[in-house]
Amino acid sequence: MRHHNHRDDGTDFMSVDEQFSVQQVSPTYWRVTFSNGAINLVDPDTIEQLAALITRIEQDPGLTVVVFRSANPDFFMAHWDLLADKARVAAMKPAASGLHPYADNVYRLARVPALTISEIDGRARGAGSEFALATDIRFAGPGAVLGHFEVGIGSVPGGNPTGRLSRLMGRGRALEVLLGADDVPADLAAAYGYVNRVLPASELEAFVDDFARRVAGFDKAAVRGTKQLVDEVTEPSVEEFGSALGAFFRTSGREENVHRVKRLFDGGLQQPDGVELDLGRHLGPSDRPLGPAV
Repeated sequence: MRHHNHRDDGTDFMSVDEQFSVQQVSPTYWRVTFSNGAINLVDPDTIEQLAALITRIEQDPGLTVVVFRSANPDFFMAHWDLLADKARVAAMKPAASGLHPYADNVYRLARVPALTISEIDGRARGAGSEFALATDIRFAGPGAVLGHFEVGIGSVPGGNPTGRLSRLMGRGRALEVLLGADDVPADLAAAYGYVNRVLPASELEAFVDDFARRVAGFDKAAVRGTKQLVDEVTEPSVEEFGSALGAFFRTSGREENVHRVKRLFDGGLQQPDGVELDLGRHLGPSDRPLGPAV
């Protein structure tokens, strides 16, 4: 169910009973806000709804810029829902690219004609990081936290951060982030090239909006043509995404790692407080007690 509301500033807000709500600031500029539960988990509904949103972006001839943001100041996109229905995910039909819909989303989002920007204020780990990496530009607030904890629970990351982080920050730093499975605070993320820059909390939204409006005012053909040329030399191949998700499916949920996941859930995983606030710190030796940060 969708209906349109008009704001006092003249922008059009498309209210949706879904996870992604679209504010049509102008014919060339959209702001999309993600909201899903207490910590903005990524789940099977997210896969399907994001695929539909990407199609809308691809098919809008006038759209030049899309900004993605979160309704939750503490979580941009927390990570994949580890309690999601695995059978439903496994049964999803391949997309036109031949990829599973999850991999297709993070492959296709990067290649839409519009410039995409993540306004990251909060945590973006695992699948949340993979979403942010699929957008063209990432601006962060000082409290942003990114990272990949999958190796810490016995899985290979599935959305090809192996390919994207290696291209962004180089082989050594990518391995540090992926194999260390630790949280990457905003300042370090900027130093490594994980995000473009960090803005003061009071300035993040206005900066992103000003930048988006600036690009949205330029000639669409020039913006799209320039982005396409950058994509040709920087974007991973479709085969990389298939390999990454295949490795994730083969390694996730193995019996020998159940204790790692259980320990995190016992400490409050997927709840808005507890281990989710500094998840990387809790992925050390299993004999280290879970508790408040010192």
